[in-house]
This record gives sequence, C-alpha cells and structure tokens, in this order.
Amino acid sequence: MSVVLAGGGTAGHIEPALAVADALRRMDPRIPLTCLGTERGLETRLVPLRGYDLALIPPVPLPRKPSMELLSVPGRLAHAVRAAGDVLDRTRAQVVVGFGGYVATPAYLAARRRQVPIVVHDANVRAGLANRIGALFTRHVFTAHPGTKLPHATCVGIPIRKEISGLNRLALADKAREHFGLRPDLPVLLVTGGSQGARSINLAVLDAADQIRAAGVQVLHLLGPRSGLEVHMPPFGPPYVTLPYVDRMDLAYAAADFALCRAGAMTCAELTAVGLPAAYVPLPIGNGEQRLNALPIVQRGGGLLVEDAELTADWIKNSLLPVLTNIDQVAGMSEAAAAMGRKDADRWLAKAVIEIVAGEQASRAAAPAGGEPAASQPPPAAAATRQEAQPGSLFTPHGTRQLPPAGAPPRTPRGMSDGGASVPGMPSSGETPRPKPPGGQPASGGGRHRHAR
Repeated sequence: MSVVLAGGGTAGHIEPALAVADALRRMDPRIPLTCLGTERGLETRLVPLRGYDLALIPPVPLPRKPSMELLSVPGRLAHAVRAAGDVLDRTRAQVVVGFGGYVATPAYLAARRRQVPIVVHDANVRAGLANRIGALFTRHVFTAHPGTKLPHATCVGIPIRKEISGLNRLALADKAREHFGLRPDLPVLLVTGGSQGARSINLAVLDAADQIRAAGVQVLHLLGPRSGLEVHMPPFGPPYVTLPYVDRMDLAYAAADFALCRAGAMTCAELTAVGLPAAYVPLPIGNGEQRLNALPIVQRGGGLLVEDAELTADWIKNSLLPVLTNIDQVAGMSEAAAAMGRKDADRWLAKAVIEIVAGEQASRAAAPAGGEPAASQPPPAAAATRQEAQPGSLFTPHGTRQLPPAGAPPRTPRGMSDGGASVPGMPSSGETPRPKPPGGQPASGGGRHRHAR
C-alpha cells in the first residue's frame, strides 16, 4: 500500500495531511507515505521536519480577478498534472488523499486519469475550489463540519497532531511558561496570526501593549516569520515575549489562558481540542469561511468574535481585557471550547484510507478479466464529466478512448440506476463502506485557569 497526501501552501492544509500521515504510520509503519507540495508553501520546511518524503510540483494559483494571467492557467495546470502523475507513477500510489490548496487539484486530476482512488478532506465550512473538483471524482469525501456542501460527505472533524489532541494544558503549564520565559502566577495572552502572521493583529496588540501589561497580563506574541517587526518592551512589568514562529504549538497552548488569533479551520480545531478560549479575528478577504469556522464556537460560549476592521487597541482594552482578567469567565469559556473539540479525526480518516484501498484491491481481484472494478467507477457527477470531456483531456481517464455514440444511453456506475441516483446514506454496489463518523466527544479537563497561583 502506497499513499500520496496532497495538502500544501499553509499550515491549514499541511497539518491535517501530516496528522493523517502520523496516524497511518502508527497503524502500519511499513506504508510508504509521500507528501505532495510546491516550493512556495510551508511544506518545504514542515514535511521534512516530520520525517516524510516531499515531492514538489509546480504551483498553479488562480488569479482572484480576471486578468491576462488567467490565460496561462490551462497550460500551467497541465504541466502540474503531468508532474503529479509522475509522482503517482514513481511511488506506485494506491490512493491519493487530498486536503485542498494548490497541489490538490493537479493531484486529483492525475489520480483520476490513472484511476487511482481519491479521498477528499475539507476543513472549512465552505469547501475550496480544489476539493469541490476532487469531490466530483470520488465518493470518499470527508469534512470537518456537518454543513459543508460536498457530495457524499461524511463529517469526521479535522485531523490534528497527537501532541495537540493529547495535550494536558494544566499538567504542562509550568514547564511551558518556563520554556518561553513567562511567569507562573499571571495570566497569559497568546497572540498569533497563523502560520504566516497577521499584520492587523500584530499592530493592534502592540498598540495596546502598555494597557495589557498594566492590567497584569503577560503576552506570548507570535509575529509571523515575515512580519519584519522589531519589538522592544521595557524590562519591568509582566513579560511580553515576541517570537517569529513556534514549532512547539503544544507548549504555546499550554502556557496560555486565552488566545487572540485568526479563525482558520486548523486554529479553531486545535483550540477547541485543548480547551483554550479565544478572541477570533476572521481574515477579511476570501469567501468568509473563517467567520463561519469560528461562529459555532462563539455561539456556544467558547470565544469572542471581532471583525478585522474593529480590532483596535481600544477594543482590546475595553472588550478583551475585562474578560481575560475575569477568572470565572475564562474558566467557563475554556469548558465551553473543550466541549466542542474533536480529537480522533486523524485515526478515523487513516482507518478509512486503509479500508478504501483494501476494498479497491478486493474489487479489482473480483472483477472479470478486462472488466472495470465497480469500486473504481466514478460517481454520477464524474461520469457526466467523463462523457463531456474530449479524449486526452485532463478530466479523462486513460482507459476512456472515445465518447459514446450519438443517441447511446449514458454510462452509469455499476450498481446504480440509469439516473445515477443513490439512496442517501447507503453505499452503492461495489462501494467500500465508510467508517461510522465519530461523535463530538467533549474533551476532558478543558476548564482551567491559574490566576491564583
């Protein structure tokens, strides 16, 4: 069994892929695992750091606005698909597991042409373009949120690292604070803009630094690797620690009582898993998915929500500090956040991948000579795409040599009716049954506050 994982660009795509890789390695250390990425993303540092092979393909970002650059996308995409296909051939991949981002679309298209099974996982409430494409080619679709609109989706949560999902913040608190040079007796505000940093968050917190420290709050501020900021605080008063980036986020979470951060899917998943309340500042660009990621947490009492334009030093002074310095309120928010955390999505998804590959192999072994196994047949939407595509296009499997003759009935997957409809919740004939999704188990020990130390 050989697995290729496609998730690159930001930590929000890379970390779930690495969490699943870790889970697969724990289940069977013999499984060859290859991560697909581009030279632009954080994967060039994070993947080798975790001990996995990294194969690079050309990035194909889509312009946000119509421009002449859009004309070059088809050619660049074809080049990236060929490069991804070379990786699949070299590794003899038996499944591609995609998590979105630049690398996912070429990986899905290359896998589709080679009839390699595809598994899609989307971490956001609103699925990204790459995963919407990938979901056309497979029934093996998993999401972090029950409301994500993708066909055949099963909600399992977001795969996160064992260092995070197994974190006991209270037990590690003193060690973590000592690691960062923080005092054990004062509350800690963790400030982070995600893997790339966030200029608006950085500037607002630095403007409010004097008020924060005057309130008896110390700060662990992760500026981002490219912030370009140099911070110099007076040596007296509560510590204000600035770092460009932290590899041990488990220690950062353990040291903190509250966070001020973006609302990326991975950030929301990790904070709820460890029971750390936060003031979420959704990214002001994009399709609004970050606000949707944080909204359920805030509605359940596990955090605050502030728009990027409203995040100012005054808001921090008048809205955040009164909460942060209220011991009982922070403890209650911590418990509310922990109640929404899911800790075992990595195991569930890894188990699903193994079962999907086993089912595909069994289906191929049982297929008549020269016949196409039922498990590799595409879902109805993908079948329609295959009928409409020209031979040799990116959307056409190698085994498809010509279009059906005019007037011929459309091809449908085996075990399906002519209309391609299926009974909701029931696997079609030859389809590998998906594992039962995990329930939302409340995380234990979520509430803790240590102002009284």
